[in-house]
Amino acid sequence: MSARGAWLWAASAAAVTLVVLALPVSTLGQLAGLMLAGAVLAMTAVVAGVRLHRPRFAGPWWLILTSVGLALLGNVIWSTVLPSSVTSNAAAINVIYGITYPILCAGVALLPGHGRPGALRAGMTESAIIACGTAVVWWMLFVDPALIDTGNISTHAYLLVEPFLDLVLLGLGVRLLLLSDRGALSYRLVAASCAARLVADTAYLTVGSLEGFPTLVSIVGWVLCNGLLAVAALHPSMARTVPLTAAASTPGATRIYVGTVVATPVLTGVFLLHEGITNELSSVDVVVPCLATAFTSALVVQRMRQLNRIADRRATDLEAALHKEAELRQELRFRSQHDTLTGLPGRSVLYDRLTTALARERPGALLLLDLDAFKEVNDRFGDTVGDEMLVQVAARLRIQIQGQLVAKLHSDEFALLLDGVTVADACDTAEQVLEAMRRPMPVQNNELFAPVSIGLRELEDGLLPADVVRDAYLALHAAKEAGRDQLVSFDPSLREKRLEAARTTERLRRAIARDELIVHFQPLIRLADERITGVEALIRWQPPGERMVPPDKFIGIAEDSGLIVPIGTWVLRESCRVVAAWHREHGTVVSVNVSPRQLREPDFGATVLDALRDSRLPPTALILEITEGVLVDSGAVTEQAIGHLSLLRSQGVRVAVDDFGTGYSSLAYLRDLPIDHIKIDRSFMPAPGDTDPAARTMVKAIIDLASGLRLGTIAEGVETAEQVALLRELGCERAQGYYYSRPVPSDDATRLILQSAAVTS
Repeated sequence: MSARGAWLWAASAAAVTLVVLALPVSTLGQLAGLMLAGAVLAMTAVVAGVRLHRPRFAGPWWLILTSVGLALLGNVIWSTVLPSSVTSNAAAINVIYGITYPILCAGVALLPGHGRPGALRAGMTESAIIACGTAVVWWMLFVDPALIDTGNISTHAYLLVEPFLDLVLLGLGVRLLLLSDRGALSYRLVAASCAARLVADTAYLTVGSLEGFPTLVSIVGWVLCNGLLAVAALHPSMARTVPLTAAASTPGATRIYVGTVVATPVLTGVFLLHEGITNELSSVDVVVPCLATAFTSALVVQRMRQLNRIADRRATDLEAALHKEAELRQELRFRSQHDTLTGLPGRSVLYDRLTTALARERPGALLLLDLDAFKEVNDRFGDTVGDEMLVQVAARLRIQIQGQLVAKLHSDEFALLLDGVTVADACDTAEQVLEAMRRPMPVQNNELFAPVSIGLRELEDGLLPADVVRDAYLALHAAKEAGRDQLVSFDPSLREKRLEAARTTERLRRAIARDELIVHFQPLIRLADERITGVEALIRWQPPGERMVPPDKFIGIAEDSGLIVPIGTWVLRESCRVVAAWHREHGTVVSVNVSPRQLREPDFGATVLDALRDSRLPPTALILEITEGVLVDSGAVTEQAIGHLSLLRSQGVRVAVDDFGTGYSSLAYLRDLPIDHIKIDRSFMPAPGDTDPAARTMVKAIIDLASGLRLGTIAEGVETAEQVALLRELGCERAQGYYYSRPVPSDDATRLILQSAAVTS
């Protein structure tokens, strides 16, 4: 049932109650009927509420139902079963009703618990203090005037049992108010029911018992008591688990609590003073209020002790929490400053130590190390082996420079701060590290090598830590470019070179946007008849109003910056567009260089096929030139490159290995790799006047190997007639070089192709 339904039910019950109350009540039977109807409605509402809302712990509601049911049973027995000799004795009905109170008190006490530890004790002391204070006021305002001062206490003392139990029940109801929140309307209704019961029983004690018949206030109170319980059971909030907030923690509860503690002794004193002036003080007048006041004071002391224990416990908990927070903060600081895998300090520690070392103005040096083949190890053996290698590298570095700082900056970058050593000693240490890292390293049943490149920067006065690290990185990059596995010390020219590279990168970006790049074509000559059968597309950079920028001045920078990808795509599309017309007329093919960086792009194959489709150049007219290192390396990148090339070859595109023999020279791979041609590097060609048979033997070996594998051969760098004759004699198929033509613009290439076709036709 919704909250709205509960209120509608309550309104209906209230209307029926008012109608019944409007009728003349003259017999105990009519009174009993009204009480029976209210009890039945309350019991029905409890059963319906439990079934509808299904509270997690329904036990308290069943206790409330039992209490109401026993009261109903008592009314039935009293009005229909017991003889008049018993029912005429008012004490008998009080005995029957008195049995229901402990059960009802247990239900109200357990209501906010929901099986939670400590829930039964929560708010008990505060509610007991408020209940005792209320008892003092209740005694002074109602009991003393009605029973003590009139002398009826001896004959009506038994009537105090139920009101005293009502005070206990009221304390439990006040506890519900202290523990409730805005959503706990059901708790508030139960608390109101407890208050209504106290009012009804007090009215019967002070007035009804003297008249021999319950007053209208008592009747309304008893019916209202059951009605409020019914609405509380039907309201959806009866199934809520209310948080156990600290009792008397809200401003309203605090005012009630403090007011009760202060008012109880004050009102007791006023009462005793009044009684002493207006009436003669009896022992009951003194003992009862004083006992209630003393009991209230004892409860206040107990509450203070509870608060002290709570404060001590919270102080202890706070101290433990602060200690734990300090430890956690220290651990987080350590983790933020150290590498979790190797335990080495990180970049922040390095900068702090650099700052200290520079401030001392002592000699020293910073070494930056980078593992040369870590990526290949990760790709080949997996991250687990790679991580174990890093741990062993860290241990080996610690051994090499004991007493100095070893830090880990990146996945495979380390830093060694040598404080208080000369540059010569730092270079010796670096050489020792190079030698140590060249030794094999057993990692999970694998014998691996972890050679490093090292950049060295001397510590100098006036430098900032960032300057030292930047210069050391420049030296490290120079060591990489120089061939790896070596040491390079910083030189100011490296900084100028890096700045020049940065400027070139920005100029190259603008060149791409301004169409300053052009394509030149170098003819590919068929040696059998010296006819041009194809061209190689070569990128050129022609800034307006300036001299042409040589390829070796910007190709490497384009590779490092990633600009080679858009440049390579543009060269591919432009070459296919230009050569498409030559192919239709003369069968000319085009050879285009492909960067390893381009082959790492996931859409490289689609890019090539799009260029062919847009230019209408047949796939068989395109040769892609790659370096052999792209194919004979290992790892996911190489697999991806081979996948691209295999796909393109299945469409008719051919693949040539450029500068064969100058890189890995892994001849065993040639049988299975997706290639069609081998380009013989110019370094193998015999120089003019060179009669050494070794050069001839090398060229012949490459040509014979290609022939045995059914691969085409193209010789590069042909510059003399003697070289042409040698290549023709050895069976080389095609050649290119200055002997035939330099790379020329497309218009000049068109003229050369036409001349070649005219001569050979």
